[in-house]
Amino acid sequence: MPKIAGVHHLQAIRALQKAGFRVLREGKHTIMTDGERLLTIPRHNPINAFTMGGIVRDAGLTPAEFRRLI
Repeated sequence: MPKIAGVHHLQAIRALQKAGFRVLREGKHTIMTDGERLLTIPRHNPINAFTMGGIVRDAGLTPAEFRRLI
């Protein structure tokens, strides 16, 4: 699993919005969708590197694409 360390949850949300995802609902976690995929972003700072790698993979992005969006 790819590691993407030191990402604040708000940075992750903004980057995923640039990739075409939108916020569905917020609570202890932020739920985002692009109409096809559903992502759960924890509101931890920073997000664990392995967790962030899994979110990026589930979003259909490569770690390099995600880093460019940040």
